[in-house]
Amino acid sequence: MQLMEFNDLKKLAFAAAHKTPLTYSTNQGEESFSAEDVNSALRAQFNLLAPDYKGFRKNKNQIFELIEETIDDILPNRVMEQYGQFADIRIVAQGDKAVFRQRITEASKKRAKTFVTKVGLAGRYETFMLDGRETEVQMSAIGSACRIGFEEFLDGRIQFSDLTEIILEGMDDYIYEEIAKALDSVLPDSTTNPNNVYTNNVFNPAAFNKLLTISDSYNGGNSTIICTEEFARTMVPADSRMSNDMKSTLWNKGYFATYLGHNILILRQSMLDETNKEKVIDPSKCYIIPSGTEKPVKLAFEGPTMVRTITDNDDWSTDMQTYKKFGIAVFSNPAITQYVNTSLTKTV
Repeated sequence: MQLMEFNDLKKLAFAAAHKTPLTYSTNQGEESFSAEDVNSALRAQFNLLAPDYKGFRKNKNQIFELIEETIDDILPNRVMEQYGQFADIRIVAQGDKAVFRQRITEASKKRAKTFVTKVGLAGRYETFMLDGRETEVQMSAIGSACRIGFEEFLDGRIQFSDLTEIILEGMDDYIYEEIAKALDSVLPDSTTNPNNVYTNNVFNPAAFNKLLTISDSYNGGNSTIICTEEFARTMVPADSRMSNDMKSTLWNKGYFATYLGHNILILRQSMLDETNKEKVIDPSKCYIIPSGTEKPVKLAFEGPTMVRTITDNDDWSTDMQTYKKFGIAVFSNPAITQYVNTSLTKTV
């Protein structure tokens, strides 16, 4: 077996991370790999690159570049899929500024419905305004580290998709935590404006419908409900009001995909660590955001992902560390409402 050209190796790595089959052209014709065979083919190629530790040291920059470009291929698409309904997502080159221009309608000019407010990361929120119409997203680094030996992949104990998934899951969880912080920062406090935020230890349909009415009034209806599956499971009518089809859906799926004609966007939940004692996403909070209006969340990635390994652990294990520049801004909008069910907690 010969070592592939780097571009072909990159295609193989992308296919392995996406768990998809691959067909590409060679001098001898076409070569195809099934989704199951992609990882084996990639592992064989990596074994050519790094047949031993000396080979790994010699070719590690090429190996890291494959991992970096794979993450850059997957992460923005994954974030778009998860948060694209309420977030504008932009990718800029290293050193470029991520500037979002706010759409100003005649109605918003007259009623001052939206305005640029806070930009922040990791709980540090500041205000950045450029002529009142644009906001620059300030970047900060996010990282993910996993204690994993590259030998585990070479030995066949893990798949390449497992390795990238460990890194991506940590980044994705962190991004959502920052989105939640930013959204919470622009919501009116329930003590000063109880119309936008409602808190109870149960699901109250009447109160929830009131929040829907507020959000719908800004765009003629069709707001999107954003919550975890755990919260969605509480959004059920009394048993006497459910049809047999509704009961069957609830039994088979656990929750409804819509609520009074409004789509429910389910946020993927995960655990903070392997102890399974704390969830990443706070399941008590449900956001209602008007569809079709200015997306309140502005999210940007700057430059490429960087990968390195730390090998001076006492047990000789390897820490694989990744680094990515990321920023978030939120345009405040009084059409955003929130329901908090305090019976749902982050702790298990």
